[in-house]
Amino acid sequence: MNRESIIFKCHRCGTKNRVPKTRVGERPVCGKCKAPLSTGTAAHKPIDVTDKTFHSEILAFPGPALVDCWAPWCGPCRTVGPVIEQLASEYAGRVKIVKLNVDENQQTAARYSIRSIPTMLLFNQGDLVNTLVGALPKGEIASHLNSLLN
Repeated sequence: MNRESIIFKCHRCGTKNRVPKTRVGERPVCGKCKAPLSTGTAAHKPIDVTDKTFHSEILAFPGPALVDCWAPWCGPCRTVGPVIEQLASEYAGRVKIVKLNVDENQQTAARYSIRSIPTMLLFNQGDLVNTLVGALPKGEIASHLNSLLN
């Protein structure tokens, strides 16, 4: 094997992909199915997005993503928070999971008509594909994430 590249197996289709070491941190995608590759550098915790970073982090992201719309004062949001963290760890490298504080980022919350929290927005290749409202159990959220991956 070339020492200047690393082989990553795609979680979606099983294809082996050779990625130059210099590009590992750039969110490489599978050459066959275009799914994001798990390179070990993916966030194992949800990252915070803002009105300013939403486009670059979600709309321009080439794979599946979950946006947890929440507020610090919201009891159900605090209940779902640990579940979102577990899912971020379990789906690292396959689904990008982010948190959007709706109190601090009202422009994005208005754009997606967030009227109740917690609300989870599911995106695939920058397109909104599903909206989940309420403090849902982990299994139900995972089921929706799995449908994004298939």
